[in-house]
Amino acid sequence: MNIQELLNKTDRFAAQAGCRIVAADAQHAVAQMIVTEQHLNGGNVCQGGALFTLADLAIAALMNYQGQLTFGIHNSIMFVSSARVGDELTAEAFSVCDHHKIPSVEVKVTNQEGRLICHVTGMGFRKQVAVPMNPEESCG
Repeated sequence: MNIQELLNKTDRFAAQAGCRIVAADAQHAVAQMIVTEQHLNGGNVCQGGALFTLADLAIAALMNYQGQLTFGIHNSIMFVSSARVGDELTAEAFSVCDHHKIPSVEVKVTNQEGRLICHVTGMGFRKQVAVPMNPEESCG
């Protein structure tokens, strides 16, 4: 099972939020989500946590691609414009530094028109264990 299939199965929070990985390799990962009513905040735009969840899933696919369990240790998000119901969002994560212990990535979340919604940077910590292959395994 590749990392795309694995995380789409085991990252239950992201799946319940409507996020899914559509591509992943050693330098790049893509996750997508369609904004629905459940994603809206009190201002009737996509809630920041939903945007972060989408970006975080792309980060996870990229950082865990090689099969070594990597957890996020620092992330920063900059909101640029609002996403609305029906927007088809794409989070593209790119490797900035594939360090053996502390990798870093950059993510751009855009809508179907290519408009930048938010920008995320992330750092992770690679553990000395493999990515769990089923939801029952715990490595935390």
